[in-house]
Amino acid sequence: MPALMVMASHSIGIPTRHCLSGIQVILRQEKTRLKSDRGQSFFGVSGFFASGAYTNLETCNGRRGKHWRHTRGTLSSLYKKKGNNHGHQVITVEKSKPKSKSKTKQKHPLPTPEEPLAPPQKGSKFNVLDYGAQGDGASDDTKAFQAAWADACKVEASTMIVPSGYEFLVGPISFAGPYCQRNILFQLDGTIIAPTYAKAWGKSLLQWLEFTKLVGLTIKGKGTIDGRGSVWWTNSVLDDPIDNEEQLVISLDNITVTENPPVSSSMDGKMPSTKPTALRFYGSFNVTVTGITIQNSPQCHLKFDSCDGVLVYSLSISSPGDSPNTDGIHLQNSKNVLIHTTDLACGDDCISIQTGCTDVYVHDVNCGPGHGISIGSLGKDGTTACVSNITVRDINMHNTMTGVRIKTWQGGSGSVQGVLFSNIHVSEVEFPIMIDQYYCDHSSCTNHTSAVALSNIAYENIRGTYTVKPVHVSCSDSKPCMDVRLTDIELQPVPKGYHMYDPFCWQAFGELYAPTVPEISCLQQGAPSSSWSPDETGCAA
Repeated sequence: MPALMVMASHSIGIPTRHCLSGIQVILRQEKTRLKSDRGQSFFGVSGFFASGAYTNLETCNGRRGKHWRHTRGTLSSLYKKKGNNHGHQVITVEKSKPKSKSKTKQKHPLPTPEEPLAPPQKGSKFNVLDYGAQGDGASDDTKAFQAAWADACKVEASTMIVPSGYEFLVGPISFAGPYCQRNILFQLDGTIIAPTYAKAWGKSLLQWLEFTKLVGLTIKGKGTIDGRGSVWWTNSVLDDPIDNEEQLVISLDNITVTENPPVSSSMDGKMPSTKPTALRFYGSFNVTVTGITIQNSPQCHLKFDSCDGVLVYSLSISSPGDSPNTDGIHLQNSKNVLIHTTDLACGDDCISIQTGCTDVYVHDVNCGPGHGISIGSLGKDGTTACVSNITVRDINMHNTMTGVRIKTWQGGSGSVQGVLFSNIHVSEVEFPIMIDQYYCDHSSCTNHTSAVALSNIAYENIRGTYTVKPVHVSCSDSKPCMDVRLTDIELQPVPKGYHMYDPFCWQAFGELYAPTVPEISCLQQGAPSSSWSPDETGCAA
């Protein structure tokens, strides 16, 4: 006798047209439910059936695999109460009477309904090769990635697989929510390469690979994202902004110091003027990136914008030290960020922390070449910037332009509050400690009186070697820096053929703790006469 398969009525919230795996499943579910009700035993399930809650019953033929077939009709079994049995109701199944043999047989059997595909199950895997990706480094695999994502998006805790041993050419693409399920894993073990012909990029795309409005997304693996940015660097190098700190790097022979020319490219055709970020996350929650390598991005390598809950670790970012504006990790309007155990080598800031960031913790990072770890630039074009509760510690920097830096534009507003730079080891760094409230990335900038206000900034245990200037703290006349603390600073000069400077401070107020090397006598003790209140900055406390 075939096993009975049952369906629950809408009265308990289960759709009436879906075949369950059998009566044993329902009993098991009820057992679990009743175990949570104090004083009841599993035998109470019989009363649940006898109460009539499971009266709309149908049969189905169970099959192996992921398909099922539904058969119309009603169960011939009847359910009756019988006896007391220690206070519990017991179900007995009465066999149905056999059908009369005199009934005329149906000459034409009803057609069997088509078997619908079962929906993907939680944790399903979607390999881009199964969607037509070639992985030969020449065929355009963008549509295959789109199709694989479209299916992975529908399934909670699914895995989209980019397998090892293949090189996938993928154009600009957005892996978008907000209707995707949670906790999707993007397993990257192969290599994804960017197109190097202008037609693929349109006119003004800001990113290459983008993940938007997702919850619990993880990108992990041993694979590589290669932006192949040299074609962009070569064609647009003259248009790129530069850090004004480079103006202080003066050769002792009075010869202008210039960077090495960017890596040349054999690709033909001028690329668009807007250079894209390699990998961007926007409006997402609880995002993790680990294990992968991102290299040679046209511009910024990894960007988080308007994200809450970011974890980055065991990551490698690499591009030449002379590649323009190739920030390693860029944070903007994001909070609850943890970055650690990561190697960053690029042509701009290893980590850039922009406006709207709070509760950021960075530790155990190797940085270099590059421009160090920076907060800013902030307040450009009169904008308001708010940054708070930033901790950067246990960092190794080698051959970088700056070490740990805060940079703001004149004319901005807002504040930077609660910053700790601790246990930073620098090796042949031009400017290990820097605050620059006169930042300008053009040949000249207009003077303004308003400024982003800085307070509660601590530098502690900063040690190593410098090649130009150990300390540069240049604060606003209208908003002097307050509560700047320098503790255990030991920086030794290493001649590299550049003019070397003594420590410099302007409108900087705070405290020195323990002797410093070299002596930093320019920091003014206490508070400025024209002090300001954090409540005036327009930023939340």
